[in-house]
Amino acid sequence: MTMKFSKKIRNWAIGLSIASLVGIVLVIVLNHTNECLPVSQYYDYDTAVPLRDSVHIIRETDDYTIFSISYKSVHDKKVTGFLSLPKHIKTPLPVILLMHGLGDHKAVDYIEFGNELFLKNNYAVLRLDISNHGDRKKSNYDFNLTGPYKYWTRNIISQTVFDLRRAIDFIETRRELDSKRIGYYGVSLGGIIGTIFCGVDERVKVPVMALAGGQLNLLYKNEAFSDTAKDFVSIIEPLNFVSHISPRPFLMLNANNDEIVPPAMSKLLFNKAKEPKEITWYNAKHRDAPLDMIYGDGLKWFKKNL
Repeated sequence: MTMKFSKKIRNWAIGLSIASLVGIVLVIVLNHTNECLPVSQYYDYDTAVPLRDSVHIIRETDDYTIFSISYKSVHDKKVTGFLSLPKHIKTPLPVILLMHGLGDHKAVDYIEFGNELFLKNNYAVLRLDISNHGDRKKSNYDFNLTGPYKYWTRNIISQTVFDLRRAIDFIETRRELDSKRIGYYGVSLGGIIGTIFCGVDERVKVPVMALAGGQLNLLYKNEAFSDTAKDFVSIIEPLNFVSHISPRPFLMLNANNDEIVPPAMSKLLFNKAKEPKEITWYNAKHRDAPLDMIYGDGLKWFKKNL
């Protein structure tokens, strides 16, 4: 089975493809990012703010139950998601936070595939809509960090980091979930966001990022290495956060012919990460990465480390 993504990633793909043109002369420069802001503290928030969560069953079988959930996040945003629980398994259950890519939603086919696989292997699965995606969608502006809606675009990424932190607050309220055994699996934009999230929240014990990378200032082309470009992306630049994941085991799963997130960007992110870490490459493009393999390798990582 292969992965199919929404056409809405077109603008994102055009922007990121600039990375594929970067020559050897930039290898050293590429490893420089701006941390003039206390970016690691940007995602602090008031944990005392009530979740106002809602949970109700939307599907039940002999093997599992799926709940529709919602809760309040930072900036008074309502987060929507699905919580899947396997039956006939001793609780509390280890949990996988499963996040989709740009233009998609919590129930898109490749996320459903991962949900089913993790459920069959006795993990609870919590999948959310990224900000302004799925049930949370309110605007149709172009997702583009260099366009007229660049602040709106940046806010989608940063808001979802806050939303994921609040997701763990939600997990900690559920007796059937083991808040000490939380894994993260993010695909594409979900992997970029997840790298930031896992860098600022140590409650995630095992992070897995699929088809993700770093050095977002490359989107600015000729101005990519200006302070303005690097400062603008500083709070959403995965390279500023990935080293904080250590000593937790970090896995990256990438496509060596990726036309959306070029391999150069994935390698930069992996190189900035600290041990323990591993990276696996597939002979595929972004949209046709083999689901059975990228989820299967992620599952092995969870079984080994979570």
